[in-house]
Amino acid sequence: MVQIDVVHVTKRIRKNTVLKDVTAMMHGGRIYGLQGVNGSGKTMLMRTIIGLIRPSEGRVLINGRILGKDIEFPENIGFLLENPAFLGRYSGFDNLNMLASIRKLASSEQVRESIRAVGLDPADKKKYRKYSLGMKQRLGIAAAIMEAPDIVILDEPTNALDEAGISLVKGILSGQKKRGALVIVSCHDIGILKEMSDEIFKLDAGRVVEHLCLDGGQ
Repeated sequence: MVQIDVVHVTKRIRKNTVLKDVTAMMHGGRIYGLQGVNGSGKTMLMRTIIGLIRPSEGRVLINGRILGKDIEFPENIGFLLENPAFLGRYSGFDNLNMLASIRKLASSEQVRESIRAVGLDPADKKKYRKYSLGMKQRLGIAAAIMEAPDIVILDEPTNALDEAGISLVKGILSGQKKRGALVIVSCHDIGILKEMSDEIFKLDAGRVVEHLCLDGGQ
């Protein structure tokens, strides 16, 4: 089962320190929430774990292997980071099917199942550029889960979603947890975040200022 270790990670960008001595241990089969206001370091921490940025100090390990040294990126990861972006002239299914063809880890039927899972119709021919914000968000979530990755990272997945969409996201995260994935999620609504998470790391000005175990660590 996958394990992520964030070990005394600090990140400086020009003169700004955006992450300050962050340490966290995460395991597969659990959902980890990141709480904090805009600019608190949530997205930057996600970028660091994904391997999109390198720490100025400290290290991130995936199953004991150091990102940026032993491996460039986590080997099996799906993520939605900030706003989803797809090709506007193609349908949702065509966009995801093209992505799936790169690594060949998800069949066309798995792509369809992922689209259905987020409440969209894989047979819908509507072009992505005509999607509402909520539809775009749902398709981004589908892209993150379609290859059944060991690590799922979702940055504000409930943005632009109604109550039904939020409930659907909760069910998706629960399903990812049950199959053993390590899930990291951020949400501006602390009530919703608590409902989705097993543990919460609260960030403020780049530091982890609180760590809550909502299920007793079981």
